[in-house]
Parts: sequence; structure tokens; C-alpha cells
Amino acid sequence: MDDFPSWRRFVACLLLECPEFQVVGEASDGLEAIQKSQTLQPNLILLDIGLPQLNGLEAAKRISEIAPASRILFVSENQCPAVMREALQIGACTRGYLVKSDADTELLPALEAIIHGRQFVSRRLADFTLGDIADG
Repeated sequence: MDDFPSWRRFVACLLLECPEFQVVGEASDGLEAIQKSQTLQPNLILLDIGLPQLNGLEAAKRISEIAPASRILFVSENQCPAVMREALQIGACTRGYLVKSDADTELLPALEAIIHGRQFVSRRLADFTLGDIADG
């Protein structure tokens, strides 16, 4: 769920190469992301932080209530550790944080980790370990 159509096309094309993943919907803003999440109940949601109408952090809070089985991977250019902490502390559904510019090499490993129940954080943010996140 991203407001840039070219980014959504890139992700969809990349996922077409992986038969274990199927794109079931797309959204261009936070409110649409909530609506589609409720309707589709996807296993995994890729969610940008900087969405129009309702940012990804607020959308994730609502999604965690209406689609609790969905896992969320935040995909954002925002590299602020405080934002990453906030994103990963939203709830059990938030499983990872990927820096968008690293998606060409890290998106598939991130998806694999999350599908298998592990958290994922982009390498460029690795200095801010998951333990640090849990400690707040």
C-alpha cells in the first residue's frame, strides 16, 4: 500500500517471480489500506508510512484491530530510529521495517522472514537492534 503507482508496479512485478506470493490488492492511501485490509484479510501487508489521508502508522493501528491475522511490513524511506520503533511497537501484526531504497535486495528476504514468523529490519537500520526497539 503505497501512494506511488510506479512503486506498487515494481513490487507487484517482483512478487510475480515468487509463486509463494500473490498480490490480492493495492491501495494508494491509508483509508483505502484499512478498507482493503478488512475486505481481503491478507496474510501480509506492505505499508508505507507516508501515506495520504491517513499515515501508515495510524492505518496499521486500525488494521491490527480489523485484520489481526495480517502481518505488516513497513516499507518506507523514513530512516528515523524513533519512527521505526513506533512502527514496530504498534502491535503483534507489525513484523518488519524495510527501507524502501533497499527493496531491490532486501524485499524478498524480508517477506520470507515475516512469513516464517520472524521480524525483519533493514540492514541500514541494523544498529538499532530489535532488543533496543523492545526496550523503547
